[in-house]
Amino acid sequence: MICVQVEDFDVGKLYDKLCRSSDVGGVVTFVGRVRDFNQGHDVTGLYLEHYPGMTESALEEIAHQAKARWPLSELIIVHRVGELSLTEQIVFVGASSAHREAAFSACQFVMDFLKNRAPFWKKECTTTGQRWVEAEQKDADALKRW
Repeated sequence: MICVQVEDFDVGKLYDKLCRSSDVGGVVTFVGRVRDFNQGHDVTGLYLEHYPGMTESALEEIAHQAKARWPLSELIIVHRVGELSLTEQIVFVGASSAHREAAFSACQFVMDFLKNRAPFWKKECTTTGQRWVEAEQKDADALKRW
């Protein structure tokens, strides 16, 4: 399941979807939230833009690669766009598998690729104005493990 949406998501309902099969022995989830600091700036809010169609295709490709690498029962990616306030949920990635190793690895893989390859643009509202967030070297370095 891939979804790009303005609305918030219900982690409990997404978790239930990951656990539908009786062969699921491990479930790993990640939720990214809006925090009040980033790259030395005091953040007061966030605006996320995406390129409709292209973004969903990029997420589908990332999910396809994860499913090819690990024996997953379910993989869910939900990413929000639009205006977000502090502490709001931004992204959900959940993976389920018969064994925990596959679920952990797939969840980390998806987040690393999502941060680098998914076409989202993030504008932060800070105490000194607005700014577009640049890609970080640590995120690019994270891809090297795959």
